[in-house]
Amino acid sequence: MKTAMVAKKEERSPNLEGGGVIQVLTKFFTALMREYLPDPFVFVILLTALTVVLGGVLQRKTPIEMIGYWGKGFWSMLAFTAQAVTMLATGYVLAKAPLVDKGINQLSRLLKTPRGAIIAATLVGGVGSYINWGFGLIVGAVVARKLAVAIRGVHYPLIMAAAYTGFVLYGFGFSSTIPILIATNGHPLESAMGTVPLSNTIFNAPILITALVLLLTLPVLNVLAMPRNPEDIIELDPNVFEDAENDPTSPLLGTETVAWKLNNSRLLCSGMGLFGLLYLARYFYLGGSLDYNSNNLTLLFGGLLLMGTTARYTAALAEGAKTVGGIILQYPCYAAIMAMLAGSGLVGTIAEWFVHVSNVYTLPIWGLASSFVINFFAPAAGGHWVIQGPFMIEAAKALGTDLGKTSMSVMLGNAWNDLIQPFWLIPTLAISGLKLSDVMPYTVIAMLWSGVVIGTGILIWSFF
Repeated sequence: MKTAMVAKKEERSPNLEGGGVIQVLTKFFTALMREYLPDPFVFVILLTALTVVLGGVLQRKTPIEMIGYWGKGFWSMLAFTAQAVTMLATGYVLAKAPLVDKGINQLSRLLKTPRGAIIAATLVGGVGSYINWGFGLIVGAVVARKLAVAIRGVHYPLIMAAAYTGFVLYGFGFSSTIPILIATNGHPLESAMGTVPLSNTIFNAPILITALVLLLTLPVLNVLAMPRNPEDIIELDPNVFEDAENDPTSPLLGTETVAWKLNNSRLLCSGMGLFGLLYLARYFYLGGSLDYNSNNLTLLFGGLLLMGTTARYTAALAEGAKTVGGIILQYPCYAAIMAMLAGSGLVGTIAEWFVHVSNVYTLPIWGLASSFVINFFAPAAGGHWVIQGPFMIEAAKALGTDLGKTSMSVMLGNAWNDLIQPFWLIPTLAISGLKLSDVMPYTVIAMLWSGVVIGTGILIWSFF
């Protein structure tokens, strides 16, 4: 893909008219992250070292004992790692399917104004992320870029950021990592907490209402962030991406051998997709629950139907697989950290701290706030949960706080922080060709507002 170039007279920070305080905050956060935020894997190494030190200082464990716990736990999350990798890769394929692409093109033709484009990008990113976080990350960015080409006067950094701000809705949705995980039999912390049905987490009324408030207000917030001065508007050069991608509806080239015909057979691909979806229909009819496996099956076989041929599907999947390297690298390390926390007794010690500062009503708020901070160090929700989950569960059981509320507070703290987490902005930056500093000022504004909405929702739910 060509390097993204945008039509602008000079490099400068976005000028948000009448937003002096917001500008100061956004510049502060951007400068802070540029200076101090290393790669996510560096955080894993630092957390590993910190856990070893804490095990020695607080629990009197030797380094050799901590290494033993680490080694025993390293491969304990292979099943969950595979589930997370599959979700992101298959969500990527779904976002690139021909039918989805046609819908995006139709949307770009219907919209006429920059405000409408920004609202649409936010809603597509939000609804897409609510359905599946891997799908939402990609489809929101794709829609935003196409709208920026089709509609003149759209501030390109803002519309790409607007699509990403909808990503916060994944924490409330069908692929919300922690609620789906703890609803699945055999999850890593089942011995400590059992399973928690989705009716106690993402399908609980206060959570649904909070998600709806965010979905309705984030588009308004992003429109209000539009530059008032035409000179500050940065438009996308329509010629930059014209040769960047092949038409996903076009047939793959090749010699029409028997093998080529089989690879491009719509009958075979659609038949396999339908076969899988019929199984899912039977599964849910017999009382099966929404979990990681059923979610991934839906994405996989739905993608086969939409892609039309196995050749197209495998080509798109190979492209999507490039985005999952960080998960493969990091999750075993997080599993090892969890094993050190549990084996050394650090889980119990940290849980006691939460018991001392919380009560049955305030623990979820403490969970939300601490999760926001921890997510700077553990940006993948699965790894995040295995670090924070054990001591939050122990504190909840000691205080008598509902495990669903406690777990959901950790999930929403994670999703809230993702608005300013560069790790998850990588797909948006890759698709847009922009830099982190171009979009971060707008995602920080969304983070501040989302914190108010989510914090209020959790607080009300705690007393519900």
